[in-house]
Parts: sequence; C-alpha cells; structure tokens
Amino acid sequence: MQQPTFFILTALAGEPLHGYGIIHAVEGLSGGRLTLRAGTLYAALDRLTEDGLLVVDREEAIEGRLRRYYRLTDDGTRALQAEVDLMRANANVAAARLRRAGAARMAFLT
Repeated sequence: MQQPTFFILTALAGEPLHGYGIIHAVEGLSGGRLTLRAGTLYAALDRLTEDGLLVVDREEAIEGRLRRYYRLTDDGTRALQAEVDLMRANANVAAARLRRAGAARMAFLT
C-alpha cells in the first residue's frame, strides 16, 4: 500500500471527512511529511471508491459548492488493519536486526 493511500484510509478511520478535511488530517497524521494536492487526493478517492474501500457517506451543499464526505467500508477497515499488521511485523524484523547488530558491535568492542 502506498503511503498516501495508507494515510487517507487512516484519516477516514476516525470519521467521515470531505476532501479538504482529508488533506488536513493526512498532513497532521503524517507530522507534515505528506501533503496531498487536490488532484492527487480526488484521483485516489475515486480509485479507493471503485476498489470498495471507501463509499460516499453523504453530500452537502455549502455556499453553492457540493461537499462530498467519504467513509471507510468494512473492506477498507480490513485493508488498513492488514497494512498496520504488515508494517508492525516489518518493524519488528528491523528492530530485531538492529538489536543483533548492536550486540555484535558491543561484543567486538569488549
């Protein structure tokens, strides 16, 4: 799963959001490391909706503009959880390797 997709799904795990809300949530969740442009976001939202990971929750007209809110589907929740599990497993492997490398360095120095 690409990082923008991960953060879009993560942003929507809390509550339905509209595009502008997703952009701000992703920026906050990523600690400012990821800034989505509107074109990138809406292409991703279309793809994720087609893939069944998101649905349109509702639409509101605000000052003459249509605001569409998206939410995770059950499949979207499962996909996000699977990615979290994979990332956690990968981090555990890396941490174990680092611990072994550190122990080997300490043995070498003594």
